[in-house]
Amino acid sequence: MCPKCNKSATQCTCREKQPAPASDGIVRLRRETKGRKGKGVTLITGLPLDNEALKKIAKSLKQRCGSGGSVKDGVIEIQGDHRDVLEKELSLLGYQVKRAGG
Repeated sequence: MCPKCNKSATQCTCREKQPAPASDGIVRLRRETKGRKGKGVTLITGLPLDNEALKKIAKSLKQRCGSGGSVKDGVIEIQGDHRDVLEKELSLLGYQVKRAGG
């Protein structure tokens, strides 16, 4: 039995690849501290990739910044304020990048 959908393992649909979320084609970078005890993180949203591809690109971006991070609900979180570096790296990968927020 699958713990997520409560179906048998042969009928489970939750483990299949989920389609990439629809986006407007613009990758947005923003810095956020809310709910993190004052620690800042850089959030990357709008990447039209599936979860496995997001994890792969997040790993390379974390290595480029020299910091940690994670992928949660289709959003890449990089610890610290690395908007300049990330903007340059994502534009080199061919994405249209905008800074969001203040």
